[in-house]
Amino acid sequence: MTIDLSTSAADGVATAIDVAAERERTVGTRRRHYFNAAGAGLPSDAVVEAVIDHLRTEQHVGGYEAANRAAPALDGVYADAASLLNAQPDEIALFDSATTGLRVVFDALRLGRGDTVIAPRSSYVSQALRLLSLRDYDGVELVVLPNGADGALDLDALDEALHAAGPGAVLSAVHVPTSSGLVEPIEEIGRIARAHGARYILDATQSVGQICIDVDRVGCDVLVTTGRKFLRGPRGTGFAFLRRSFLDQLAPWAPDVRGSDWTGFDEWMMSSPARKLETWESSVAGRVGLGVALREALERGLPATERHLVDLGVDLRDRLAGITGVEIADPPRSPSSIVTFTVAGHAPRDIAAALRERRIDSIAIPAGHAQWDLGDRGLPGVVRLSPHVYNDETDATALLDAVADLARQVR
Repeated sequence: MTIDLSTSAADGVATAIDVAAERERTVGTRRRHYFNAAGAGLPSDAVVEAVIDHLRTEQHVGGYEAANRAAPALDGVYADAASLLNAQPDEIALFDSATTGLRVVFDALRLGRGDTVIAPRSSYVSQALRLLSLRDYDGVELVVLPNGADGALDLDALDEALHAAGPGAVLSAVHVPTSSGLVEPIEEIGRIARAHGARYILDATQSVGQICIDVDRVGCDVLVTTGRKFLRGPRGTGFAFLRRSFLDQLAPWAPDVRGSDWTGFDEWMMSSPARKLETWESSVAGRVGLGVALREALERGLPATERHLVDLGVDLRDRLAGITGVEIADPPRSPSSIVTFTVAGHAPRDIAAALRERRIDSIAIPAGHAQWDLGDRGLPGVVRLSPHVYNDETDATALLDAVADLARQVR
């Protein structure tokens, strides 16, 4: 497959991806063939320098003064995260991870006996465990939906489940799972959720940064994501979109000085914006780095990035499928850049280890990270590849040659 690497720009946003330029500003590409953006994307040199520069400032003037000096940059994080999703800055809350964001949101819903949560088979392990604990300890009814023939959530089953649950049910949806390249039909899901008066919470951990998302088109009440994956930000960063009209339904389980005021001896009040769910303590350096990553993503252009990454995913799937002994594990509906596969006679963890020895980074996803998906499909695990804008043909050739060598070594 030939991918157009030329660029032109309007208003500072690229219309195609300049892979050579992305590699030039990403030092990690000079040392490894990196296919693990869905785990932790390689940060640009500018992201790393922003984090280091802030830490140096803390070293010289202390953390509080350094945070004061970084205030404009931190304000920019909220603004750019909102721009990425077509939201407003006061609808953004910052967290240290998507998992924390989801936990805080579900805690703030104060769910209990009589409440219903509906979830897809594409749910991530941490969220699935949270939902199972709500079922076991709080009496919440949990409904896990079947998939349709294309491997995505069965929309008819969703419609029936929401009808049975009645208004106020919670839909814990996923955009792209950890275990495959599936892209769930989140806009169609949103239309069904709104028709039934459901509360729509979307895990977009694996999609923000690789797929365009407009929260108004999606219709979700909450969207949660991380900074470290396709946004290429630092670890320990994440954020959530919380629709203004939904905020009154969220009562933080453990109010913090960041989002609440102690107004008298026995009086306190919460602030109204999304930041009422935040905590005061955070890695300011990490958030400064996240701001740089967000700005780079916006300037790169999400439409161009999405087109480019979908092409990379299609190309890798097609070429891997041509290797004898390799089985593509993605469901039929797989238009993302994430590719999963197995090799006959080799455990996924052994494949990932063998690739690592050749300076090729992938990851093995065990069924224990996706029991409702991989476990249900009878797969003990898969190898996951997730390229980004910094991957080129030398990376693909190295990967494909290594997989072909492994496939010939049938045990």
